[in-house]
Amino acid sequence: MAKNAPKNQPDSAQPGQKRIVAYPRAVDQLVSHFAALPGIGRRSAERLAFFILKSDRTVADALASALISVKDSVRHCQVCWNLSDSATCGICSDSERNRASVLVVEQPRDLIALEQTGMFRGIYHVLMGRLSPLDGVGPSDLTSSSLLARVERPSENAGGVAISEVILGLNPTLEGDGTGLYLSDLLRTRGVKVTRLARGLPTGSSLEFANKAVLSDAIEGRRDV
Repeated sequence: MAKNAPKNQPDSAQPGQKRIVAYPRAVDQLVSHFAALPGIGRRSAERLAFFILKSDRTVADALASALISVKDSVRHCQVCWNLSDSATCGICSDSERNRASVLVVEQPRDLIALEQTGMFRGIYHVLMGRLSPLDGVGPSDLTSSSLLARVERPSENAGGVAISEVILGLNPTLEGDGTGLYLSDLLRTRGVKVTRLARGLPTGSSLEFANKAVLSDAIEGRRDV
């Protein structure tokens, strides 16, 4: 029968014990920084760190330069709050866009997803979040005041064009719907047309696999054929 470990031997799983580091300090620091990124676990962080170690110095220099550049040069567009490397983003600066139609989204990544479809030729407004009282996110934490300013004063909008329609392109969640209701109430009192993106059954799906919320949106958003 195996003997029990001596009582004075530290248990590696005990809380508060100093973690044993098998890597050189510089490597361990790099792994820790990678692991702090969203969606990156310790194993993935180690793979990224060893990729950098195995690569040429030029790869590491290029990565470091890109990180510094994005912090030094990228800002928010002064009109729509999209990411930009100048005062006004390329979309707001494009005179070929319909600047009277503004599509409101939560984050810059939502704007990119919509823009990649090539179906919308208006301009955007990025809220930089959504209302979430449980998380302490209120109207003052969003860029809704900037959106209202664009509606009330055409000079605040791209090209000085008056906004005739605001399209709510918020995520179909409880918080997104709440934010949409909040904005629609404010916008309608300012005499602007308010619409939202259609919801319903995606192409290629089956009715039997759709949940009640999707079916409800599909029925509500039905159209002539």
